[in-house]
Amino acid sequence: MLLTLNLSAARQRATVAALAVLHIAIIIASNYLVQLPMTLFGLHTTWGAFSFPLVYVATDLTARVLGAGPARRVVRWVMLPALVLSYVISVLFHDGAFAGWTALGGFDVFVFRIALGSFIAYAVGQMLDIFVFSRLRATLAGGRHWWLAPAASSVLGNLVDSVLFFSIAFYASSDPFMAAHWVEIAMVDYVVKLVMAVLGILPLYGLLLAALQRWLARGAAAQPVAA
Repeated sequence: MLLTLNLSAARQRATVAALAVLHIAIIIASNYLVQLPMTLFGLHTTWGAFSFPLVYVATDLTARVLGAGPARRVVRWVMLPALVLSYVISVLFHDGAFAGWTALGGFDVFVFRIALGSFIAYAVGQMLDIFVFSRLRATLAGGRHWWLAPAASSVLGNLVDSVLFFSIAFYASSDPFMAAHWVEIAMVDYVVKLVMAVLGILPLYGLLLAALQRWLARGAAAQPVAA
């Protein structure tokens, strides 16, 4: 049986802050990696497709262990810092090479569109993920199919995220390659995320859930509830 943990206010704030830092790190890495195209089975995609699904693991773990409210709080804390830091890091390391501090002196529209697209897609996709996850978890309470809630929320959340992000970031982009291939890249990106969710993210979710609950339970009063 899984546990919902009743943490002290200070411990919950610390946990939410740690999860927010994790989200920001994943978003920054993904916004950098999305600038690096690759070919997968003859189709165009980017390296960012392999890193961003991890943020859904963090969100679903937060919603399951602490509840939907703290999960939404993480998203609110993350949005603006992720926007600013993603822009700064992507400008400094544009196309995989350090451009020098002077690069921050100008305004890079291409990178800003990536950061803005990430900002909007993250906010909408994560809130949808939390809503679907929480509703399904309540509906399936007490059942064995613990994986249905994170699977369904990731499928829908990633779909919305991919559509919003790629259309905002790369439609009529100043980068000829991304402008020509963004629809294909978005479709492949979504398929890669789904494959990762099935083959890697769900097993990782289960392992991290057990480890996180053990760690948090050491300093908290635990109250058993249905999964």
